[in-house]
Amino acid sequence: MQTNIRLYLFLSLFTAGMISALYSCTNPTNHSGAADAAGAPLERLLAGNERFNHFTSVHPDEDLKHRLQEAEKQHPFAVVLTCSDSRVAPELIFDQGIGDLFVIRTAGNIIGGVELGSIEYAVEHLGVRLLVVMGHENCGAVKAFVEGGKAPGHIQDIIDSLNQEQEIRSIPLTDSHRLDHCITANVQHGMRQLLSQSPLIREKAEKKELQIIGMKYNLHDFKVEQVALY
Repeated sequence: MQTNIRLYLFLSLFTAGMISALYSCTNPTNHSGAADAAGAPLERLLAGNERFNHFTSVHPDEDLKHRLQEAEKQHPFAVVLTCSDSRVAPELIFDQGIGDLFVIRTAGNIIGGVELGSIEYAVEHLGVRLLVVMGHENCGAVKAFVEGGKAPGHIQDIIDSLNQEQEIRSIPLTDSHRLDHCITANVQHGMRQLLSQSPLIREKAEKKELQIIGMKYNLHDFKVEQVALY
């Protein structure tokens, strides 16, 4: 029985090694491509989204060697704060792999103390130099705020939080594109909140050690667009 177990382990390791080698040969953009773009995180994100919206995703950084490297220590090149919406998965939208993105997701990409601390950790301890706040088309949380009314349970907490955002409150009730404009205003609020509530993030941004960008994802054409920049 011990012989069978040893044989099984040998075959498993051999197969994993072969798969990793084949993957590396057939996916030249895998880890080497990530290294080439390491100095330009925003360009790397935008290039990934370009692949995604053209259905040419390469799914980088998923091979065995990279997984084992990241198991020792993570090396994300960007923080992405976005909505919990199941259609808005940053690793897919930006065609990135394991260890590439440090992701925080809440309904309506709302920022509280825990979210702020998570971002500060990535910036201070992981050395991330790009911070993205990303809303998306037809956001359910913002839509619930725009439509008004009372929501059940703690869902109301989300709406109440959005109602406190001055950027959203400044959008006229008569605006024919109010939902879309409120989604953009929500992203802008998130950026200002990060700068006003976190001295650490503000200092990094002022020293040009951290770039903060606001984006919006379109559910229909699969593209991200820039809506604000610091």
